Amino acid sequence: QVQLVESGGGLVQAGGSLRLSCVASGLTFALYTLGWYRQAPGKEREYVAGIGSGGSTYYADSVKGRFTISRDNAKNTVYLQMNSLKPEDTAVYSCEAGGNWGQGTQVTVSS
Repeated sequence: QVQLVESGGGLVQAGGSLRLSCVASGLTFALYTLGWYRQAPGKEREYVAGIGSGGSTYYADSVKGRFTISRDNAKNTVYLQMNSLKPEDTAVYSCEAGGNWGQGTQVTVSS
């Protein structure tokens, strides 16, 4: 079955950086559009960024210019480089592929 496993979350000060990783198995990774989403306490899950099978990238306005999504098809891995982090970026970040979801990784940004 499809499995997505995120890692790389943690506690960081405002202005800092983190890189999230999501390793996928059980699917033909290179064919999928991949997405990162986040959910803060008491809020709806929101779209953060996506990357198509051809490498096209898409970003929410709130992270544009600060976050970069990338993929390594040889490693079945999608990344989210997060720079200039803000306290409002605090959330559980999850990756998605073909309607399948990982368990999420917590990102906490202190002010």
